[in-house]
Amino acid sequence: MWSQKAEVRSPLSADRKSRQLGPEIKLAGKIGKRHEVVIIGVWKGEDGPVVDDAAGAFDESTRELLSGQLLTAGATGKADELTRIPAPTPIRASSVLSVGLGAAPDDGAVDAERLRRAAGVAARSLAGVQSSACTLGSLNLGAAVEGLFLGGYAFTEFKSPKSRPGPESAPLASADMIVPNPKSKTSQRTLERSVAIAEAVATARDFVNTPPSHLFPGEFADRARILGEAAGLAVEVLDETELADGGYGGIVGVGQGSSRPPRLVRLTHHGAAKKGTKTVALVGKGITFDTGGISIKPAANMENMTSDMAGAAAVIATVVLASRLELPLTVIATVPMAENMPSGTAQRPGDVITHYGGTTVEVLNTDAEGRLVLADALVRAGEDNPDYVIDTATLTGAQMVALGNRTPGVMGTDEFRDRVAGLSQQVGENGWAMPLPPELRRDLDSKVADLANVTNHRWGGMLSAGLFLKEFVPEGAEWAHIDIAGPAYNTSGPWGYTSKGGTGVPVRTLLAVLEDIAANG
Repeated sequence: MWSQKAEVRSPLSADRKSRQLGPEIKLAGKIGKRHEVVIIGVWKGEDGPVVDDAAGAFDESTRELLSGQLLTAGATGKADELTRIPAPTPIRASSVLSVGLGAAPDDGAVDAERLRRAAGVAARSLAGVQSSACTLGSLNLGAAVEGLFLGGYAFTEFKSPKSRPGPESAPLASADMIVPNPKSKTSQRTLERSVAIAEAVATARDFVNTPPSHLFPGEFADRARILGEAAGLAVEVLDETELADGGYGGIVGVGQGSSRPPRLVRLTHHGAAKKGTKTVALVGKGITFDTGGISIKPAANMENMTSDMAGAAAVIATVVLASRLELPLTVIATVPMAENMPSGTAQRPGDVITHYGGTTVEVLNTDAEGRLVLADALVRAGEDNPDYVIDTATLTGAQMVALGNRTPGVMGTDEFRDRVAGLSQQVGENGWAMPLPPELRRDLDSKVADLANVTNHRWGGMLSAGLFLKEFVPEGAEWAHIDIAGPAYNTSGPWGYTSKGGTGVPVRTLLAVLEDIAANG
C-alpha cells in the first residue's frame, strides 16, 4: 500500500541541531552600558504618558525627563503603542523603547495578558538588537518573560542565505529583566518556569511551521520520539503495519491515500507516585497535511493545511513540559499522525471503517478526517483508565464561523469543560465553553454503520464533531475537547507576542489545566 521511498529523511530531520527559539533572558538589578535598548512600560495618563517604574530603575527626575521626551515624541501610553527615543543622560543604554500599557488599573492589579502582549510587541520591534534591558518584569515577571520570549520568536529554517535575516535584522538576541532583587530564588524559579513554558509554545510553533515536505508522519514521529526521550518520557511508536494489525481503522483509513504511512505516538510522563495521583490523557490531531482526500478542498489557501497537526504539536510540547516542570501527575499523550491525500488507494465517501475498539463508521466526507484519527486515539487512551481526557484539534471550519480566529471552542463534560475554558481565559488563550446539543446526535446516525462521520446539514458543525468524539471517550472520565481550527494558525499579520504562522495554542491552556489538576484534583 505504501511506498517506502517517501520515507527518505530530509536534511532537516529529527537529529538536526536544536536552535535558539527566542531571546536569552536573564535577571539583572540595573541597566548597564552593554544594553543597547531599555524597554519600559508607559501608562496612559490624563496629561500624557506616565512612565512605570515598579523595578526602581530610575530616580524621580529621570522618570520626569523620560515622560517629557516621550510626550514630545508623540507617545500617549495607549496599549501596545511603541515609541523609541535616545536615552537621556542618566540612563547608560543607547536608547529607550516605551510600550504603551493603556490606562492604569484602579486597583493596581496589572492584567497579565496585557503585559504579555506589550512585551511581545516590544520584542518584535527590536530586530538587530543584541542586548536589551526590560523593566516590565517587576509588574509581572512571568507574563513579561513569556511575552518577550515569544515576541522574539522567528522561524527562518527554510530561508537561504539570499533572504535569511542578517545581523541587522535578526530577532532580538538577549534581554535582562530588571528587578529589585535579581538573586531572589522566587524570581529565579519564575524565570525558569516562564522560559520553559515559552519554549514549549515555541516548540509547537516550530512543528506547525515546518512544511509538510519535511514534516510527514514518519518524520513527525521521530522528532516526537527524540523530544520525549530527551525529557525522560516513556515512548512508544506504532508504524503502519502495527496500526493495521492492531485494528486502528481510522488512522489507517485516513493515511492510506498517501505514500507516506501513518503513525501513532505515545509519550508518558510519570510524576511523583503517591496515593491519589491523577492520570490525564492528552490526545492531539496530527494530520501533517490535509488535502481533504477524495472530498478535496478548494485550492485557495490549501497551503494553510500544513497547520492541521497543531493539536498534536501542542500535546507533544505539553507532555514534554510536564516532565520538565516535574508535575505530580501521570500524563499520557496519544498522538495519531497521518497525511490525508487523494489517490487510487484513498478511502472513498461511502466507505465503512472499523475503529480501534470495534465501532463502525460510514465515511460520508473524507475531509472530516480528524475525528476519525482522534476516535482511534481516544479509545486507546481510555485503556489507561485516565481520570481526565483532553483532546485538541484543528477540527472544524465551523469553529471559526462561530468564534472567529482567536477563540478556541471548548466542549465536553459540563463541569470539566467550564473548568478548562475558565483556565484558558486566565492564561490569555481565551477558550469559550460550547454546548453539545443532544438533538444533533441523531443526525450522526448511519444507515449502514454505527455512526456517520458528518451530519447531512451544515448547522452546528463544531458541535456535531464534538458529539462524534464523545462516542469514543472512555466512560467515567472527565473530558474536554478544544477546537483550535482558527487559533492555532495566524494567517494575518503579527500581533502582541503572536507571530504569523503557528501560534502554539493551546499549550498554555493544557499546562494550566494540568497544574490545576495537580493542585486540586
